[in-house]
Amino acid sequence: MNNIKKVAKYVAKHPDESPTVTLLELAVALETGSGFSFTKLYDLDHAEFVLAMGMIGDWRLDRHYMSKLRLLDHAEIGDQPSAQ
Repeated sequence: MNNIKKVAKYVAKHPDESPTVTLLELAVALETGSGFSFTKLYDLDHAEFVLAMGMIGDWRLDRHYMSKLRLLDHAEIGDQPSAQ
């Protein structure tokens, strides 16, 4: 199970707990590029901290693959991205 699913499962089981708010704020920040105070991660217990780090890892990996797909899209249509 990937980390995003683990976080979703955690949020569903613990909707009214403060770590849920932090995890949701982190998810929104990663998705939108908005700010997030990493000091909030310090307040998480170890299990929730591991969930947060896993979510960041999955987000980073997804962004890496998306950038590769964009490069492949350019290559397939014969359009080279301009290097400026």
